[in-house]
Amino acid sequence: MKISVVGVGYVGLVAAGCLANTGNNVICVDKDSKKIDDLNKGVIPIHEPGLTEIVKKNEKAGRLVFTTDLEYAVENSDLIILGVGTPSADDGSADISAVINVCEQIAKCMKCYKLIATKSTIPVGTGKKIRELIKSKTDVSFDYVSNPEFLKEGSAVDDFAKPDRVIIGTESEKANEIMTRLYAPFMRKSSRMIFMDIASAEMTKYAANVMLATRISFMNELSGLCEKFGADIEQVRGGVGSDPRIGNSFLFAGAGYGGSCFPKDVRALIYMAKENNSPITIAEAVQQANYNQHDRFADKILNRFKGREKEITLAVWGLAFKAKTDDIREAPSVWCIKKFLSAGIKIKAFDPEAMKNAAEALPEIQLMENEYETLQDSDGLVIFTEWQQFRTPDFGLIKERLKTPVVFDGRNLYEPEMVRKQGFEYHSIGRL
Repeated sequence: MKISVVGVGYVGLVAAGCLANTGNNVICVDKDSKKIDDLNKGVIPIHEPGLTEIVKKNEKAGRLVFTTDLEYAVENSDLIILGVGTPSADDGSADISAVINVCEQIAKCMKCYKLIATKSTIPVGTGKKIRELIKSKTDVSFDYVSNPEFLKEGSAVDDFAKPDRVIIGTESEKANEIMTRLYAPFMRKSSRMIFMDIASAEMTKYAANVMLATRISFMNELSGLCEKFGADIEQVRGGVGSDPRIGNSFLFAGAGYGGSCFPKDVRALIYMAKENNSPITIAEAVQQANYNQHDRFADKILNRFKGREKEITLAVWGLAFKAKTDDIREAPSVWCIKKFLSAGIKIKAFDPEAMKNAAEALPEIQLMENEYETLQDSDGLVIFTEWQQFRTPDFGLIKERLKTPVVFDGRNLYEPEMVRKQGFEYHSIGRL
């Protein structure tokens, strides 16, 4: 198939690479000329396991090209996939201006039938607006599909290649047939395609992300109660997750969720609900619970050094909102570090992949070459990200380099008894 993917961020670039890898000819379009120039030079703008290899392989084979020329892409494609960003506006709503702008440009370029599919997360009702907009700009026939993505950063390539489900929202049989062919290579064992109307497809995306954010937030709030009663949130997680009606995914307590999806999608659903006089109080509580969890972890650390903040330097391991990504958008680390800095605490930090993004978001902190360099003359260690290389560290070296052997573990990476036996003061989430 001849495909264009507009927007080469996490969603667009992963989709483009995986679709090219099944033999399709894919044109990637982005208005950011530097990003396109870098891609044409083999520089991948994001860290995602397996993505560099798949992009370079298919670019070399001629199945994947990069351009800023949207008109060229539209003319040479039958299917146009939108993966442009929909960030939060100041009022919490999803800003769909980029989507609308691209659709208007596409309409002006169309000379024959096109199928337009959105992978961007867009508010319910946006599909209707897109169809009306395109119809107002052209007499050329087209179909529209809502095809929301369900990719997890850190495993996005595998998620695309082996999807749990593929949601297709459309009213067109022709569009259904095209999308079925598109995803057939990923459905050889069994079909996981689910067809529905457009509004339901749009709502499904928000429902899924807010449901997952709810699970995380419930466990985070429960972790605070566990500390009050001397219970262990990790043991509770094992007991709760063993119930097949619940399952064990997204039940890990920590310093709160972050990233490009959960925070903005929770906000957007809250906004949509209020605008339609049907408030979703659970989503509102989830949002507040997440802010509270950030603060609870930060305050635990601030209280430990109360009165001495301007004398304190903290070592930080992990800045990305989760492992296997360089994404620090709305990461708990950023929230907490800003509180530390405001209190006068100095920060030395390391992350295996997020250093460049951290330098832009947190210019006041000192970034180190590796995790052990952060420890020298620091008054404590704070862990925000569950990177594999942090899971079995050299505790002897940690103790030797820290001025005070105190660890604040925001990911519950270690067994408390084991760490304390080695002479550390150890604070984690939901465990005494």
